[in-house]
Amino acid sequence: MKSASTAHQSIASGLVLATLGAVAFSGKAIIVKLAYRHGVDAVTLIMLRMLFALPFFLVMTWWSGRHTAMRKPAPLTSKDMLGVVWLGLTGYYLASFLDFAGLQYITASLERLILYLNPTLVLLLGLLFFRRHIGRRQAAGMAISYGGVLLVFGHEVTLQGTDAAWGAILVFLSAVSYALYLFYSGEMVQRLGSMRLVGLATSVACVLCIAQFVILRPLSAAWTVAPEVIWLSVLNATLCTVVPVMMVMMAIERIGSGLAAQVGMIGPMSTMLMGVVVLGEPFTGWLVLGTLLVILGVFVCSRARS
Repeated sequence: MKSASTAHQSIASGLVLATLGAVAFSGKAIIVKLAYRHGVDAVTLIMLRMLFALPFFLVMTWWSGRHTAMRKPAPLTSKDMLGVVWLGLTGYYLASFLDFAGLQYITASLERLILYLNPTLVLLLGLLFFRRHIGRRQAAGMAISYGGVLLVFGHEVTLQGTDAAWGAILVFLSAVSYALYLFYSGEMVQRLGSMRLVGLATSVACVLCIAQFVILRPLSAAWTVAPEVIWLSVLNATLCTVVPVMMVMMAIERIGSGLAAQVGMIGPMSTMLMGVVVLGEPFTGWLVLGTLLVILGVFVCSRARS
């Protein structure tokens, strides 16, 4: 009886953690849009986010790689280091920068819908590089998802013109970059562990974002931004980056990656609601319908895979 009660508590806490993690992740786009209202550019904004997040990721790397009586971490080989650099470059640096750049031109809701296509992009990469078969149900789910994105995108283009098209392209490239990370990280996750790999890869990305700023901008540009940008970047680095990473990891330990991913479907809905309430973005039937189609398509695709 006690074990059953403990199991139920573990599942309940896992569902709560997965939900809060998905909502916190979704808040990233809202904070970025708020920061842009203070005249900051993407290069400076992403540098500030990564600068404040770097200490947390270094601690995460140290904690997950420490030698304890229960486990001995796998040693990092030269191949591992090259893999970490590649994953940090594609999964966090490039994906984050393209995402931040795209948010200058499109709504937070459309950005979240495009990024939510990641599972379908991983399937397409498998077909492209390894000739992995895509089943009919998977193909149907992908068609539904992309139809939902095109629906919202078509409506946004009529309101904002070519800027929306450029922003959507940048965010879609961000999704492709992160899909490459997901596609190639499987073997390294099994060898190094998810927390250790995330800590290493994100630390690499932080260094790259800071180096990009040093090369492209004068150092004084970091301290001449509005105070609101600094505080928003701190919030972005902690509440919308480090905290949800930890929450989702703890949720996966309790309920598994499949159920955690399904709970994560709340992400696009929470972004849409926060975009309307916080940013004053338009709330239309096109947006609601497109969001539901994307969520339905990803759900169908995920169920077909499992």
